[in-house]
Amino acid sequence: MVSLRVIPVFVAVLVFAASPARTEPASEPAQPVVVELFTSQGCSSCPPADAYLMQLAKDPGILALSLHVDYWNGLGWKDPFSSPEVTVRQRSYARNLGAHYVYTPQMVVMGAAHAVGSNRSDVARLIADTRAGMAPAPTVAIDHMARNTLTIRVGAGQVKGRATVWLVSYDTRHETRVAAGENGGRTLAYSNVVRGIRSVGAWDGSATSLTVDVTEEMNDGYQNCAVLVQAGETGPIVASASMPMRIAAR
Repeated sequence: MVSLRVIPVFVAVLVFAASPARTEPASEPAQPVVVELFTSQGCSSCPPADAYLMQLAKDPGILALSLHVDYWNGLGWKDPFSSPEVTVRQRSYARNLGAHYVYTPQMVVMGAAHAVGSNRSDVARLIADTRAGMAPAPTVAIDHMARNTLTIRVGAGQVKGRATVWLVSYDTRHETRVAAGENGGRTLAYSNVVRGIRSVGAWDGSATSLTVDVTEEMNDGYQNCAVLVQAGETGPIVASASMPMRIAAR
């Protein structure tokens, strides 16, 4: 919010006369820091990280996503939000980031660095370092063009090789009463629970427009969507955007 202060006219005139006219350069719009938490309802170490992600999700400068892996499902409880696609994504990050194994809870920041998700100081440091080193990003816009159709526009920018454009579907909040497994008897809450993730196109640095059918996502009732533009497939995230997935009938 901008606050206004009344300045006497004669003071304004003196300041103008004493100072040469300057044109301030327009600042680049800041893109959100994407934080992905790999978690599971079958992991007793995950609830503190889930709670931290809920806190991060309240920051408008952070796109916080909760991704549930499926490799804990054989230990007494099947996580209803888990998917093999999420596990594949985490294993790809492990290869790219030089990790020797996958683990939960893990937070990956902008596809470029990772830390134990419950270690708030380490994650906060990664977020701060990312913000300090962010370069201007290409614009990303998501538009509702027709019922069950999205148009994704990625502006011109720089990327080594080609980047993948991911469409991520997620719900704002969920609570689950866990009946068995390491968290048996607990009610767990989550923010920004990823329900689907799929590649919808590529970006080579030139301005690009993609039309995406989201009938399946709409039929499943997913609440929000995000677009991640990511170097290679799961390299550093170049740009992102998010919006509610509500499409008015036309």
